[in-house]
This record gives sequence, C-alpha cells and structure tokens, in this order.
Amino acid sequence: MIQVQPFGQLGRFRNDWLNSRFHFSFAEYRDSGAWASEHCGCGTTTRSPPQGFDPHPHREMEIITYVRTGAITHRDSLGNEGRTEAGDVQVMHAGTGIVHAEYNMESTPTTLFQIWMLPDRHGVAPGWGRAISPRNVTIR
Repeated sequence: MIQVQPFGQLGRFRNDWLNSRFHFSFAEYRDSGAWASEHCGCGTTTRSPPQGFDPHPHREMEIITYVRTGAITHRDSLGNEGRTEAGDVQVMHAGTGIVHAEYNMESTPTTLFQIWMLPDRHGVAPGWGRAISPRNVTIR
C-alpha cells in the first residue's frame, strides 16, 4: 500500500552540517504513528563538508544509499573503505552487527537519499558494497 505523506509533515533534523527529512524516528524526532512501526523508512539528507557520522553500530538492518550530488566516504569494522559518488549506490547489510562511519570529505555539500529496511532473514554476516549501476551491487 502506498501512503502519501506531505513533505511538510516529514520528520526533520537540522544542525550546522546536516539537513535531513525522513519518514522514520531519527535524532530528536519520534514518529509514533503506524508508519514508524510498520516500516523503517527513507529520507533525504544534505551534508556540508567536511562532516559526517562518527563510528556507530547497526544490526539486522539493510541501508541503501543513492548519492544525488557530491560523494560520501564509508569506513567500517570489516575493513571496508570506499567513496560513493553522485549517481552511485551504496548498500550496507548490517546483519549480525557492523560499526561504520560515513563522512562528506568533499569540498561541496553532498545530497543523498537513504532507504532503511528490515531484512527478511536474521543472523547473517554483515557486508558493504557500492556500484555505479544498481544492477551491479556486490556485497563483501
């Protein structure tokens, strides 16, 4: 079922380096409605350089990132490190647990779209991958 949620009603977080809109509980925003309990959600973010999210954990979650402008740099506890540019897709499969950091190391703002989903299986190994085309994503 498709639910329409007007842009002005989306959750929002903004500070000096991050401007986000999202369909799920994040930062100080808590969505107590049905959407929050039935779906992980999606959102759009603009990150000013050179800022990002320091190492933090995820478990049993799939995070798909489409970079619209700029690029993001990813580092994780599995030893993966990579730069995902505008037009590319990054996939992080948190599985049994992964710690990662994600930064905008560019000289200009980066805009991206993220989808957070619950996996259909639990207890599998974590992984990360990126691709120029969504058809070519490889999980390591």
